[in-house]
Amino acid sequence: MDLNDLNIFQTVAKHESVSKAALELNYVQSNVTARIKLLEKELQTPLFYRHKRGMILNTEGKRLLEHSREILSKMEELKRAFQDKTNPSGVLEIGIVETVIALPEILSSYNSKYPDVELSLKAGVTDQLLQEVVDMKLDGAFVTGPIRHPLIDQVEVIQEKLVLVTKGSGFSVEDITTKPLLLYNKGCGYRGRLESWMKVEGIIPKQVMEFGTFGTIIGSVAAGIGITILPESSVADLAANGTVFCHRIPEPYREVTTIFIRRKDAYLTNTLQCFIDEIEARTGQALARQPELT
Repeated sequence: MDLNDLNIFQTVAKHESVSKAALELNYVQSNVTARIKLLEKELQTPLFYRHKRGMILNTEGKRLLEHSREILSKMEELKRAFQDKTNPSGVLEIGIVETVIALPEILSSYNSKYPDVELSLKAGVTDQLLQEVVDMKLDGAFVTGPIRHPLIDQVEVIQEKLVLVTKGSGFSVEDITTKPLLLYNKGCGYRGRLESWMKVEGIIPKQVMEFGTFGTIIGSVAAGIGITILPESSVADLAANGTVFCHRIPEPYREVTTIFIRRKDAYLTNTLQCFIDEIEARTGQALARQPELT
């Protein structure tokens, strides 16, 4: 069934005349008549009482009129939702690494401006979230960067410093060989930096314990179970009150950048464009397309 046929049907019903409907729609009368007959054939029932002065809806026609008004109204609503640049709506699926310090401010501002958007957040590690953006399972994601991928566009969100986090104030590199490392699962950008540093220094950790959430990791560190690596900003409050202590790692492993990524050849919806605009407004950075790898 063609939606335009429903529009023709409504116009004929309004005027109770094929000729008047054809005049309003700028169609030839034979085309209007043919479309009404096709509609009746599809529904397997007459829709009008026909008489010399025109045609009026029968019972089945009145039923269809009610349904057609609802259908066409919904279609207009759908068009407005996608065409309205100032009032995006729908679901926006965003991936996050849990320690993005700028995220609450971005989300709060976006929610205030666009209350009709439903934000769906999925936590994960960088490699996992990158793959889900590439596979178009997520609209975008906050991950540890930079990322060099031919299908990815990115915008810098924040630069931070990574620190080793322990329960006690005293720390030496040898502690890594005697205490467990409490880390996110494989694919975490912070973990990758730590492993690169340890490899260069020839440090072999006593044990690596993998966790999926920030709360579990930092709670375990505070309990004295082991050592972790995190952005300094994510543990600033705990460090200030003495719950944990932070220790620097050397350059170039210390600096970490959080970026927002999206698949560059995916259709950029108004909803996602407004989200990117909010990030850029908060960070002063513009979405940067990465050169293709050669």
